[in-house]
Amino acid sequence: MSTAARVLVVDDDPTVAEVVVAYLDRAGLEVSLASDGVTALAVAGRTHPDLVVLDLMLPGLSGLDVCRRLRRARPDVAVVMLTALGEESDRILGLETGADDYLVKPFSPRELVLRVRSVLRRTGAVPALDHLPRRLGDGDLVVDLAARTATRDGVPLSLTTREFELLVHFLAHPARAFTRTELMREVWGWEFGDTSTVTVHVRRLREKVEADPASPRRLVTVWGVGYRWDGGEPGAGANRRAP
Repeated sequence: MSTAARVLVVDDDPTVAEVVVAYLDRAGLEVSLASDGVTALAVAGRTHPDLVVLDLMLPGLSGLDVCRRLRRARPDVAVVMLTALGEESDRILGLETGADDYLVKPFSPRELVLRVRSVLRRTGAVPALDHLPRRLGDGDLVVDLAARTATRDGVPLSLTTREFELLVHFLAHPARAFTRTELMREVWGWEFGDTSTVTVHVRRLREKVEADPASPRRLVTVWGVGYRWDGGEPGAGANRRAP
């Protein structure tokens, strides 16, 4: 049985699809292809991809709708979104829908392979955190690193790959302020990029771990710097072992 990561490419442009599939295949990945949203969902249900390279502009069912449905069915699947739309609002909409990363067309196929590999690295064991206990907790929030699960008050949280990695990073470094650039380097593994990606993921994470995302107590903004994990429960250290 193949141990290669499974990637589903969804793009209705045959030229783009051919190039992307060829580069990912040469990178040692197991690649499937779909040219529209409905087919993509069917192929995803059959092949259970680890990551989906998803064009935003698709005939019929849009890339955003496909992303939403993928997230509902499999919150753990990673999504790298492709878009010909260069406006920041379009990129942010894709991230808010649940994409882990995005590239704007035209893009370098080599860069796509690097981005895909970066996201896939985050889907295995949490890197550089082997020294931590299996579980981290902050009050009613419990994260199991080995199982890659998180619960709040006993209810499972539906976290994307990046959201899970971001949460673990903050829990592993409580009371420390990080700039967006530092988070992009330490969580995303990028030395450069659009820091609005971090902003969107922090906002999405707050919606899942805060009682009131508009007035966060755990993941707070440090004005002029970035973000810090303060912990949401009195006396509950964010980096304590969870029960």
